[in-house]
Amino acid sequence: MKNIILFGFMGTGKTAVGQALAQRLDMKFIDMDDLIEEHERTTISQIFETKGEPHFRKIESEVAKDVARRTGLVVATGGGVVLNKQNIEILENTGIGICLNASPEVIYHRVKDESHRPLLEVGDPMQRIRDMLDVRRPCYDLIKHQIDTNEFSLAEVIKRITEIIEKSSH
Repeated sequence: MKNIILFGFMGTGKTAVGQALAQRLDMKFIDMDDLIEEHERTTISQIFETKGEPHFRKIESEVAKDVARRTGLVVATGGGVVLNKQNIEILENTGIGICLNASPEVIYHRVKDESHRPLLEVGDPMQRIRDMLDVRRPCYDLIKHQIDTNEFSLAEVIKRITEIIEKSSH
């Protein structure tokens, strides 16, 4: 079975949607950030702090290649995986790519109390979210299937994804 790859900025629902979707479709769920932490034997925050973002992005690309060798997965990618367009191509070649979107305000509300967001450890996290979205938007726009998670419940997002999967299999 083809993979289902969930792209999108932090806080758009990739993990929650991915876990529920994998359960519904009887597929295995993997979170690329978890794989990166296993590979590096430390947290993403620690990787950013001690080795920097370029090292993190290098490992992220290696993990994307590893994931692309497997099938039958629902994959939650890291929010910045799209910064390297090759990552998008590699992952989408294994299945269906879907980008989850949300407004900066909704994203901030969802992630403001989380401590594992190294890129938001700044004075004005709301502005940082807007700035990062501005940079990443053209990359997210490369993904064919787009779902706005602002207003939809988890069940509604899952329903939309299953519709995309059904249309893609014909």
